[in-house]
Amino acid sequence: MAVSISVVLLLSVLAVIFLRNGGLKISHALVCLLLGFYLASTSIAPTIHSGLTATADIVGSLRP
Repeated sequence: MAVSISVVLLLSVLAVIFLRNGGLKISHALVCLLLGFYLASTSIAPTIHSGLTATADIVGSLRP
């Protein structure tokens, strides 16, 4: 749960930065949002989730 909230927060911050810099239009953001909802309902969603979880575990285990 904490990983998904962190990813959502990170992606939200990036979207706001792109919107402010003019690199991301509102229509593009809406299309990306809809794509995320559609991907969540497909059979590839568990694969994406496990990939993100594995990546978060790797990054979390790194020590500076």
